[in-house]
Amino acid sequence: MSDIRFLADKAMSRATTRLLPFLVLMYVMSFLDRSNIGFAKDFLASDVGITPEAFALGAGLFFFGYSFFEIPSNMIMHYVGARRWMARIMITWGLCAAGFAWVTSETSFLILRVLLGIAEAGFFPGVVVFMTYWFTKDKRAKINGLFYY
Repeated sequence: MSDIRFLADKAMSRATTRLLPFLVLMYVMSFLDRSNIGFAKDFLASDVGITPEAFALGAGLFFFGYSFFEIPSNMIMHYVGARRWMARIMITWGLCAAGFAWVTSETSFLILRVLLGIAEAGFFPGVVVFMTYWFTKDKRAKINGLFYY
């Protein structure tokens, strides 16, 4: 029995050193992406002509797409696998974020905000589910704390 516990502890230790830094990096990118739009507000208003109302609508549409597709995203992750699905999230999320360089109107801004929310949907809950695959209940609280911190 102690051999099994030793192997489990070794696997969780390896997952902590290999997975957790990458997951934290992805979480930081998520936070930067969400706060980044606030820095672009003035430039979008002056360069593209986006009104404050359209900007506020775009902020809300992001969370609409994110919330609406969160559960389906996690269901797909369960079937496809966490590695593939998290890679899909990061790639489509990056493409949508890069697409903001070509925003020319309020319509393109709003469409990209919805697409960004859909692309990012399921990231945070997916990470939480992903951690359940690698860590036991008694270790998960500590790992979640390290991830959130």
